[in-house]
Amino acid sequence: MGNKTFAMIKPDAVASGKLGKVIDATLQAGFEIKGGRLTLITRAQAESFYAVHRERPFYGELVDFMSSGPTFVMALEKDNAVQAWRDAIGATDPADAADGTIRKMYAENKGRNAVHGSDSDENAEKEIAFFFSEAEIIASNL
Repeated sequence: MGNKTFAMIKPDAVASGKLGKVIDATLQAGFEIKGGRLTLITRAQAESFYAVHRERPFYGELVDFMSSGPTFVMALEKDNAVQAWRDAIGATDPADAADGTIRKMYAENKGRNAVHGSDSDENAEKEIAFFFSEAEIIASNL
């Protein structure tokens, strides 16, 4: 199991002033932020990042949403980081998310669900590399 995962605070949570609360919840869940920055994802970047969903009916809406405003991207570290982050954020639909999870507390609905989390160690590596160079990630042994 990997110790790093990729996380993103989506435009809905940033625009509604929940950025600090989500970062605090991330830290309270025991994650170390090894890289992070506020960024505006271009339409081309959103299309590339979510290419796996290209054939799904929600793809266009997802690309529009993800390029609609600033997001905060993060490289997180913790033992078993991918699963730990997915547990911390909760179900995609906040109505189905467990109490105390980030989506239960801060998401609006299934489409505006506040955060993204990698679904595997392999995708975590790819997604971190999509947004960060190696030089932008703080080494674990410092």
